[in-house]
Amino acid sequence: MPAQTRELTPAEFHLAEKIWEQYRGQKADPAKERIFAVFDNGNLAATARFTRHPDGNEMDCVFSLDEYRGKGYARKVVQALIDACGQEAIYIHSTLVLISFYKTFGWYPIPEKQLPKSIRERFVFCFGEMEGCNVCPMKRDAG
Repeated sequence: MPAQTRELTPAEFHLAEKIWEQYRGQKADPAKERIFAVFDNGNLAATARFTRHPDGNEMDCVFSLDEYRGKGYARKVVQALIDACGQEAIYIHSTLVLISFYKTFGWYPIPEKQLPKSIRERFVFCFGEMEGCNVCPMKRDAG
């Protein structure tokens, strides 16, 4: 059975939260989030989350379980998110090693001060020096 990529329903958000236990223990909020997933033989293998903040949109929680890495699932789930939400600008915090991966989807590095305030504040622990925290702010323009 080939891998299936689709958006989770809010009733399925607990599936993402379960695998996010291995990824910083993230929680989902159906009121402002959409979660995209890849299923491998019926098992949730990878996720990407779109969050609508008051002043901008963010993608995060791009995560593949260890046993499913190397199969292109991160690429599939990010593309699904873009297909559904890419008509609007989307910001991300990329780890430095993944900048080139996100560039293939149209994201480009931006100065930290260009992030919407609510998104920038999520990384306040970096004290204005995201690169020192192994993070690069990026933006993908609408369309």
